[in-house]
Amino acid sequence: MPLTERVFSGIGVSHGIAIAPAYIVELERPQVPESKIAPEEVPAEQKRFESAVARVRAELEELKTKLEDKPETAAEEVTLLLDAHLAMISGSRLVRGAVKKIADENINAEWALDRVMHELADQFRALHDNYIATRIDDVQAVGYRILRALLNLPYLSLDNVPPGGIVLAREISPADTALIDPRRIAGIATIHGGAAGHTAVVARSLDLPAVLGLDPAMLDNTAHAHTVIVDGIEGKLIVNPTGETRKKYEQRLTALHKDREALKSIAALPATLTGGQEIMLRANLELPREVDAIKASGAKGIGLFRTEFMFMNRSTLPSEDEQFEATSAIVKQMQGESVTFRTLDIGGDKLAQSVGEYLAEAANPALGLRAIRLSLKEPHLLKTQFRAVLRAAVFGPVRILLPMVTTAHEVEVARRMLNECHAELKREGKQVPNTLPPLGTMIEIPAAALSADSLAAVSDFFALGTNDLVQYTVAIDRGNDQVASLYNPLNPAVLRLMEFSIEAGKRAKIPVSICGEMGADPKYTPLLLGLGIREFSVGYASLPRIKQRIRTLSLEKAEEHARHVMNQYDPARIIAVVNQFRP
Repeated sequence: MPLTERVFSGIGVSHGIAIAPAYIVELERPQVPESKIAPEEVPAEQKRFESAVARVRAELEELKTKLEDKPETAAEEVTLLLDAHLAMISGSRLVRGAVKKIADENINAEWALDRVMHELADQFRALHDNYIATRIDDVQAVGYRILRALLNLPYLSLDNVPPGGIVLAREISPADTALIDPRRIAGIATIHGGAAGHTAVVARSLDLPAVLGLDPAMLDNTAHAHTVIVDGIEGKLIVNPTGETRKKYEQRLTALHKDREALKSIAALPATLTGGQEIMLRANLELPREVDAIKASGAKGIGLFRTEFMFMNRSTLPSEDEQFEATSAIVKQMQGESVTFRTLDIGGDKLAQSVGEYLAEAANPALGLRAIRLSLKEPHLLKTQFRAVLRAAVFGPVRILLPMVTTAHEVEVARRMLNECHAELKREGKQVPNTLPPLGTMIEIPAAALSADSLAAVSDFFALGTNDLVQYTVAIDRGNDQVASLYNPLNPAVLRLMEFSIEAGKRAKIPVSICGEMGADPKYTPLLLGLGIREFSVGYASLPRIKQRIRTLSLEKAEEHARHVMNQYDPARIIAVVNQFRP
């Protein structure tokens, strides 16, 4: 009897198509043994638990080492996550609580850990906060690793999947995703995950076709499947495709390969509209190793250099000289192309041991002390960065970008500090440029967008950070798969805030760029151009596709399209209008 074709809809998070045999990967929760122990056995049991924690710490450090030969976006994304997990096993409530519970209740280590995991999860859920809810996943991920170490169970990896297969699972962690060799595994499809979560970002950086957020029934329906199709463009998983369906997708896959080959020749071409207007295309930089790839992509400079890497994987703060060496090396390598340095954006979901003493435990880190708030509260952090960048600016053009700004006062204080640093360096006889670098503002909070006119008055340029702007506007955690389908960059409120910011930039005659994931998706390019964006900063892998899209568009058609979109009020209708646009 022939198997029936089934189509499951999810979220396409990585552009591509894969047709291959399906392999279901399940990481079952370990069975927890429960036993009482005698009081004299407590020290030995606590020592056994601490040994398991030490093994997990070594395991996580080894995972970080394995990331060194992976694409930099994947490595940076997962390194941040692994650093958070390492911080969690270094005297956290999870570890402290388990050690205490072994002694207080005279129970074995596995039982104590399991009890603490459940207690923490219940406390987090009681806060009724989407951001905090996703931290439960981190607690469980670390807790299960320790449990497996206690039970001497191997941690299941994707190395056991036969070459050429498509991995189907309830969830694939970002760390496991980052370790996938895309030459061996054709694609992934999971029940959990969203378009802006860690796993999605890693899949995109590996150019691995991926669909997340699927119906749980897909695992039942693929138990006996011979072939599945992952459509990461339209967000579909097709189980047991018919001959007709398979032929259609094979034709699409052939066209996709031809399209990618054509993109390789576009790097040397200008990013010009059909009417001749030139659009500035810059690249986002995660780690210094990306510079060569950025230059090869045809990017006209770096529009967003995330400086957090200098603070990661170390227990002490980087000195001014260390930061100067790192920043000046980038400026020199870019050979006259502009480099935009974003100041430290630690806090929220980004953790670094070196600044841990300044960050108290918070109920909701995303709304707490982070980014510019931390930099202004601890001004020595910002002044050291400013001094390093000012010294680097003698080797080429730089700009400085302030993250998570909400008021003009924050920019004014930062500008005064920049002036002070410039004057200090001159008095010390250090080489610095005569004029200060442009100081810009990230628009990534609704308050900043709504007060864009006042911010434009004190800023030299704007950069729209759409990832956080969407998240904060619609109150959807982009990493929480329970609400991932509601994370919509085309929400009318988000578009209005972007429009306010762009118009404020026009009135103040300052450049406005976009540097979030929205800017890296070609389907949004006509809308962004029509709204007034003339500068894009995207991952270097996305840059050729954005350039290709720009070169097919006329400014008049893009502006007409933007007016049509902004006249809509229904999100579903806006999505349809954007998807149906043809130049």
